[in-house]
Amino acid sequence: MTQIACKSCPLRRKKLFRAFEDDELAFMERFKTGELSVDPGTHLLIEGANSPQIYTVLEGMGLRYKTLENGRRQVINFLLPGDLTGLQAGLLGEMKHSVQATSAMRLCVFNRADLWTLYRRQPSLAYDVTWIAASEEHFLGETLATVGQRDAAQRVAWALLKIYRRLSELGIGQGPRVPLPYRQQDLADALGLSLVHTNKTLGRLRARGLAEWTDGQLHISDAEGMAELAMADIEEPSIRPLL
Repeated sequence: MTQIACKSCPLRRKKLFRAFEDDELAFMERFKTGELSVDPGTHLLIEGANSPQIYTVLEGMGLRYKTLENGRRQVINFLLPGDLTGLQAGLLGEMKHSVQATSAMRLCVFNRADLWTLYRRQPSLAYDVTWIAASEEHFLGETLATVGQRDAAQRVAWALLKIYRRLSELGIGQGPRVPLPYRQQDLADALGLSLVHTNKTLGRLRARGLAEWTDGQLHISDAEGMAELAMADIEEPSIRPLL
């Protein structure tokens, strides 16, 4: 498989991501050490491990999750193209959660030891890393509010709409339909619901003509109705960084 040069990155062409200056692009060409392709089910990072790499998702999807002492699992977030993962191990010494591919994935690979060079030589890129970390913190706050204060239907509607909007902004899918290569159990583990409750809630959304998730495809029939149910605003996409 031929490695994609940063200047030819298909994600970088999208208006969703901040354009690089020439010197930033040249630095990223050196900062990137390679690419990794994995099959569905592959663990990219494992809780408790000290990984020497960090990754940007180029293609495919995955999830972040934490395993409790009793074996139960909490899904922290869903990993989509453009996301950076592994930064936690780079700063805290080890991963506090695991990262697993749920579809075939292709990732850009960076050595976490080189982060210090990025911070010293490219302050604008260092700010981008800080932005990504802050955005992740904000999302976790939203998720906590959802799990704590929204009922089951509102939780599921909020999560599906959030994922749908992100994929649509990336130009993934066609119209109101986007790929969603996750299991209902993954969604249940993210929202603090049982699998049975999640299944019934998805059925209610389908019956109300709001959304349908079948065969790895999510179809949002009524985005405004989903937003109203989720007590959430449909926000305009904002420019974000891409490493």
